[in-house]
Order: sequence, then C-alpha cells, then structure tokens
Amino acid sequence: MDPELHHIVERVRAATATATPLRIRGGDTKAFYGEAVAGEVLDMRPLAGIVSYEPSELVVTVRAGTPLAELEACLLAQGQCLPFEPPHFQPGGTVGGMVAAGLAGPARASVGSVRDYVLGATLVNGRGEVLSFGGQVMKNVAGYDVSRVLAGSLGVLGPITELSLKVLPIAPAEATLKFACTQAEALDLLNGWGGRPLPLNASCWVQEEDNEEDKDGGVGTLYVRLRGAVAAVDAACAQLGGERQPDVAADWTACRDLRLPWFTDRRGAQSLWRLSVPQTTPVLPVAGTPLIEWHGGLRWYFADSDAAGSALRDAAHAVGGHATLFDAAEGATASALPRFAPLSAPLQRIHRALQREFDPAGIFNRGRLLAH
Repeated sequence: MDPELHHIVERVRAATATATPLRIRGGDTKAFYGEAVAGEVLDMRPLAGIVSYEPSELVVTVRAGTPLAELEACLLAQGQCLPFEPPHFQPGGTVGGMVAAGLAGPARASVGSVRDYVLGATLVNGRGEVLSFGGQVMKNVAGYDVSRVLAGSLGVLGPITELSLKVLPIAPAEATLKFACTQAEALDLLNGWGGRPLPLNASCWVQEEDNEEDKDGGVGTLYVRLRGAVAAVDAACAQLGGERQPDVAADWTACRDLRLPWFTDRRGAQSLWRLSVPQTTPVLPVAGTPLIEWHGGLRWYFADSDAAGSALRDAAHAVGGHATLFDAAEGATASALPRFAPLSAPLQRIHRALQREFDPAGIFNRGRLLAH
C-alpha cells in the first residue's frame, strides 16, 4: 500500500474508533452542492496521478485526487475526452469529486451520465478496508454494480481512491445552430428533432429578459450543437436551417460551468434550482423563465423564497421529475427545504441500508446527501 493511501486508511480507522465525522474534500469546487456538512477534513488531493491509460482501449485508470483539468489535458493530447462534459465551476476540481458529485454538462442527454462511464472504482469503507469494484471493461459486473452507485453519492459511502473510466474519441466535426423562438416553440422543435437520425449533442434555450407575465410567449434563443461525422453534421445543418455560429466553444464551456449571463446576473441574490423532467414536458406553470438544456430534460430556475422553491418542486414532481435546490442564495437563512427532493420510503430504506453497510459509524460526509 502506497503512503498516501495508507495515510487515508489510518485516518479513517482513527475516526471510526472515536466516532469523529470526516468531511471528504478534493478541490472543494462543489462545496455548495448538497446539504451542509461538518467534520475533520480528509484531503484527497495527495492521492493523485494517472495509473494507466490505454488510448486504443478507450480506458483510463486514475487516482481520485488527480486534478480534472490534468486528466482532460492528457486525454485531449490523444484526441479523446470525457464525453459527458463534467462541469468545473472553478479551477481545482478533482476526478474523485467529479464522480462523487455525479454532475454532467450540456451533452448529458445525448451521450449519457457520469455513471455510464465508470467501469471500476476503489474506495475505503468505514472499517478502513480498501474495496475494489468493477474493472476496466464494460461487461464485468455480476450482482450489485457498486462502482456506478458511487456516482452522485457525495462521499457518504466512503472516500473514492481510484477510478477506471471509459473515454471516447473527440468527434471529427461540430457545428452550433441558432434559432429565435419562444420556450414552447423550442421544446416542440427539440422533441421533433429527437425522433430523427440527427447528430444532436447539446441544446440550450435562453431568454435574457425574464418576462413572468408571458412565460411561454417571450422570444428567446435556441442553440443546438451537432457533433459527429463531417457528412452527418453538414447534412444536419442543411436540414435544420438556423444560423450557424462561429467560435462558440467558450460559450458551451460557460454553459457547462454556469457562467452564462443568465446565471451570473442573478447568482447570489436568488437561489438556483435544477429541475430534471421528461424531455417532452411542456412549459411548466410556474413563475419565472428557465434556461433549458438536455433537449428539454433539464430546466434551471431562480427562486427568491422557500414558497417559490416549493412550487418548482411540486411542478417537477407532477410531471414525473424532481427538483434540486442546487445553490442557495448568498446570506440566506437556513432553508426549510431539503436540497434534494425527498425520497420515497422504499428508496430511503435502500439508501440508509447502503450507508450502514459501507459506513457503520456514520463518519463520512454525515448528512450531505440525506439530511439527518
């Protein structure tokens, strides 16, 4: 066992013996996400480095404290990428934090989520045992797929120490098209295009001026990103029309990291909510105009009170989705609303049972995923 991993194991064993809560931390770029958590910091950044990388096999194995930017630069040098576009939010994020948060960027609806690219994982459980799950190929699981359960677990099952990830080649061609349309028109267009063999990769509808009296009538802008073979992208551009946009890579990166003006103009003054709904969901009957991604499946809203947040959560639940209080307003008093939508009783029992199995003493990121 290398010294960095040995140090983590000993910290976990000592914390378990004294029932001392641990706050697992990588780059701390997503500290705002999830319920508030306290405890002694367990810094994962010393456990860094790319263990193995086989470009021809489309697999990379990396230690959890490795900077995400370092991994992406290594992949880029080989013409490959993490296709789900993990958000950075700010510099310093780590690969372990990327998987623990389970967040994906604009391409999520077309290429899959973080968990779809986790082939194997190693973590330290609450007994100080080093456990490995999965491997380095897709079909390697018999029984419960723990390595993918770690995606989005926010550290409550234990510190992730190593990950094997599937990567993909960068698409040979890309184009972004721009359309002027209302929110309802954008959803209709996206639903129609989704049923056709088009290389749709990402979409974003935004209305810069919020018009609460005319939620579905205000004209905004729909951006659609196409990726794939050169012939497929050129043919799709000819079919769809719109206005082809030059040099918009930075704008998609800003969308990924929530740095578009739509986010930054109100960030801090109001709470940011993230609604995941079926892509075919029509305009929601709530106050405010959203920014829409994932071909209609992801809708961002700002809310200025718990009442407005509750209305968003109710609207999402009514169509079979859920709403997350993604980033609370600065200086706001403690919200009465949980960050994540309440789970059904059966799902909550499963969550609690998993946590007890992996972390019997309840020391890891206590309460961050499920408020106590």
